[in-house]
Amino acid sequence: MTRIMGLDFGSKTVGVAVSDPLGITAQGVEIVRRPEENKLRRTLARLEELIGEYQVEKIVVGCPRHMNGDFGERAEKSAEFAKKLERRTGLPVVLWDERLTTVAADRAMMEAGIRREHRKDYVDKIAAVLILQGYLDSL
Repeated sequence: MTRIMGLDFGSKTVGVAVSDPLGITAQGVEIVRRPEENKLRRTLARLEELIGEYQVEKIVVGCPRHMNGDFGERAEKSAEFAKKLERRTGLPVVLWDERLTTVAADRAMMEAGIRREHRKDYVDKIAAVLILQGYLDSL
């Protein structure tokens, strides 16, 4: 019975989701925001707090590959972030292909009737849920 954390790493936000203790479903937790892309200290500290709070034992970081599977700039930044997180927490960190999760999150919010101007308040958290759920389903 271990919890897994899913992260949608963006240029100024990190969407956070965690699994239930059985590792079956993913639930959105929060969006960690930062003022500048390279200012990660507070973001990492907040993630460590959440790891302790939820007793997380593994982390899944979304890796936004190109449609042909290649790594682009965002995927490389996600991989760098994953390495920092692994060093800082000592937990295993898995990169997970997250192609189209933001598109799927946006579509889900549209279908739920969330107004366009409010979607940015939720999209990263929902994308984190989709990343983590995809990983859980693959197990």
